[in-house]
Amino acid sequence: MQEVVITYETLFELLQREKERNDLQKLEPTFFSDVIGYIKDKKKILEAKNSPFAQEEKRKTERQLENIYKILKEFYERREKKIISLALDKSRTKSNLIDTGSLLKEEKVIFDALSSLLDSYRDSILYSILNEKMPFMNAMQPADDPSPKEEFKTALDMKKSTKLVRFTAHVPKFVGPELEEYGPFEEEDIANLPIEVAGVLVSKGKAEEINEG
Repeated sequence: MQEVVITYETLFELLQREKERNDLQKLEPTFFSDVIGYIKDKKKILEAKNSPFAQEEKRKTERQLENIYKILKEFYERREKKIISLALDKSRTKSNLIDTGSLLKEEKVIFDALSSLLDSYRDSILYSILNEKMPFMNAMQPADDPSPKEEFKTALDMKKSTKLVRFTAHVPKFVGPELEEYGPFEEEDIANLPIEVAGVLVSKGKAEEINEG
């Protein structure tokens, strides 16, 4: 990605791009520090000593700062929503199919925490019910092992459903919900996959569902 100098116009353009595209957009690793530096520069104008044009320049800068704050809030919330969606996909599929390359390091912390939280409660609620047990809601602990708890695997296998899909693009080898490997697949390949894995592939435009009825 070409280096982007932070200005009011580039922030607006970044917001528009985030709004218009479904995928999380790539940013410079220094994005947050660059934005902080830009805001500090704007505030220096407000603190500047009097000059013939100082008051007008300050009023203009105050209005611009208000708009910058609004842009940054909406920009964060747009990316936040996409990060939540990525974490949901990761928790549901437990595969390496999820592309996290566009996450900033700070956002990766959010993504990992959300994925861990969702994994924990999926184990506590869904797999308990599938194993005909009441959900247990103990204090959450980090999920070191992304695979379902051993005692729930039999019930999970019994309940698992699949979808038949046709691939519309190349998909490299990836790991499925129970750490099984799939692929690689080429365009026009047909495969019967777990319903959640198939759903992610279809939503990403990599495959289309084949109606077996």
